[in-house]
Amino acid sequence: MTPDDDTRTGPDPARFGPALAHHAWRLSGRIVAGVGQLLLWILTGLGRLLRPLATRVADRLTGAGRERPPGPYGPGGPPGAPGAPGAAPAAGRTAPLPRWVDAWSEAVRSWYFAPLTGLALTVAALAELAPRAETPISLAGGFAVASTLPLVWRREYLRPVAAVVLGAFAASLLTGQTILFTTGFAALYTLYALGRGLPRQSTGVLAVGSVVTVAVVYLTTFTLDDIPWPAAVLAVLAAIGLGDARTVVETAGRTESAAAERANETLTRLTAVQREQAVMRERARIARELHDVVAHSVSMIAVQAETAPYTMRNLSPEAREGYTEIAKTAREALVEMRRLLSVLRADAKPEPDAANSPQPRLDRLPDLIEQHRGAGGRVGLAVHGDPGDLSATVELSAYRIVQEALTNARRHAPGAEVHVDLVFLPDRVAVRVRDDGPTAPAPPPPGASDRTMELNPADPSRTAVLDPGDAGRTRMEGAPSAGHGLVGMRERATMLGGRFSAGPAADGGFLVEAELPLHREEPGDGGGRPR
Repeated sequence: MTPDDDTRTGPDPARFGPALAHHAWRLSGRIVAGVGQLLLWILTGLGRLLRPLATRVADRLTGAGRERPPGPYGPGGPPGAPGAPGAAPAAGRTAPLPRWVDAWSEAVRSWYFAPLTGLALTVAALAELAPRAETPISLAGGFAVASTLPLVWRREYLRPVAAVVLGAFAASLLTGQTILFTTGFAALYTLYALGRGLPRQSTGVLAVGSVVTVAVVYLTTFTLDDIPWPAAVLAVLAAIGLGDARTVVETAGRTESAAAERANETLTRLTAVQREQAVMRERARIARELHDVVAHSVSMIAVQAETAPYTMRNLSPEAREGYTEIAKTAREALVEMRRLLSVLRADAKPEPDAANSPQPRLDRLPDLIEQHRGAGGRVGLAVHGDPGDLSATVELSAYRIVQEALTNARRHAPGAEVHVDLVFLPDRVAVRVRDDGPTAPAPPPPGASDRTMELNPADPSRTAVLDPGDAGRTRMEGAPSAGHGLVGMRERATMLGGRFSAGPAADGGFLVEAELPLHREEPGDGGGRPR
């Protein structure tokens, strides 16, 4: 065996040291981890043992007691026990911790808190000087009083007080005076108060100036040799940072409160707007139904009372006078009702929901035709196609349009023959009501001029009607601000997504046409998709 072989097979002294150190490092780490794990087990066991006691103490302090297990008297315990249903709450009983917190908060907010704490800090500083044989009339006593007593007025004059306190504390350090716990606390509290009261930029300048002052004290004197300089710098920066952090938290709280208040105000306004819109829709619905039902019936009373003296012979003068009074009263009722409808429909939008509307269906259309004939009118009804299964809204709108068209024909074209056509198509219902114009003038009520109808040359779609029941007031049937007949019919058609037109017919008379789709189409969806 050669020496080279011994070298290759034996241990390498150059590698033995690092390997031993590595194994020692790993072994020490395992020992520390084992000791730490053992301590964790011990602390966890103690925590589990003390958890019931800690829970009971916390419940006693905060008043958040656990719920009682259900017993024979229920979860609240026997009747009359504290917390039982029907038992009167214990008057004046409050948990200790909230009571203490409330009392402390009230004391801090009081005006006498700053004077009392300032005086107490001054007395504590003088008492701290007593064991050192220092009198209040010494240099140390003067610095102690100057560093604590001005805090009595810290709420009223924070910046001047801070200048006096910090200046006196810095002077005591630079002159070699022994640092006191009370004066150090007063200086740190003053930095905390400045951090709360100053803006962010001023707080940064204050932090830099404080750190520079600490560095000057360490470099020029031996007053703070017992305190490591990192601890002193950290204490100064922590005091200023805590004050600034509390300001940030308070500002965020005020911002959240303001945002919550604005949100509540917005919600209140939105609720008020929704209620107002609901009231407006209800007023529009009431106005429409008043016009459709009451106006129709009152108009029939007026027409029948006016035509009775001409259709019934051998009437006594008293009967004629009675019919005249009935017609006059009906006309006056129509005028008053129109005024009421004008108030109800002011700024009101069409009712989009027909769930609250009355429910006459097209199967009652023959009764409506008979009512028109009973009032002396001539009318014919033609139905084309199979109605199938129509929705209540479509049938209601078709019925109301025919009803209003017959009422207008009876009022404005007495004696005219009316043709009502209903065409049921696969996707819509077409309603067409046409009269051939008045064949004979209706007998005017006493004191009123004859009704005339003429076409407005400026707008052929509008017909000016002089209604004697309106006391000589001209209303435009096609204008939105006029009577509610054509407006109501147009609203019913457009509410379903259909179309409506009304105006003089080409060969005379008046024509009302409406198309009501069976399914309302969404705008821009290409049509055909029911909603």
